[in-house]
Amino acid sequence: MRRVELLFQEYAQSHQNGWNKLIHNLAVPLIYFVTFGLVYSIPTPEIMQKYAITFAHIAVIPVLFYYFLLSGPIGAGMTIMTMLVFWFISVLEAQHIVVWQFSLVLFVVMWVLQFIGHQIEGKRPSFFKDLQFLLVGPAWILGGWLRKLNISY
Repeated sequence: MRRVELLFQEYAQSHQNGWNKLIHNLAVPLIYFVTFGLVYSIPTPEIMQKYAITFAHIAVIPVLFYYFLLSGPIGAGMTIMTMLVFWFISVLEAQHIVVWQFSLVLFVVMWVLQFIGHQIEGKRPSFFKDLQFLLVGPAWILGGWLRKLNISY
């Protein structure tokens, strides 16, 4: 069995309850988004500003590399999701919404929801066992969407 399938199976073990899955389908993509929003908001040196590069642009490189190591379709899907993240950040800025404040509030609310979901499930979050599950979660959500579209990953 491929590594991506093994990781998804292990992640799924603590995500069986319908309410927990529903919460995760909302919270995980939003946490992915706002995490990049928070990293994007870290002040950058002048040289990075000159080229409109943020720490989020740098952080995305190893993150997407990890997803492509899992599988091509997961990497491609997460690349599209990440492009949407950066697009939405630009929309927030165009609306004069402070990205780090918006992201921080949503980050806290979504994590609280996830822990409620795991309380309902009666199982600890997977990342307590292995931190890589912080990255597996968004890929698992994407994998579920791909399965519904009959796209193999």
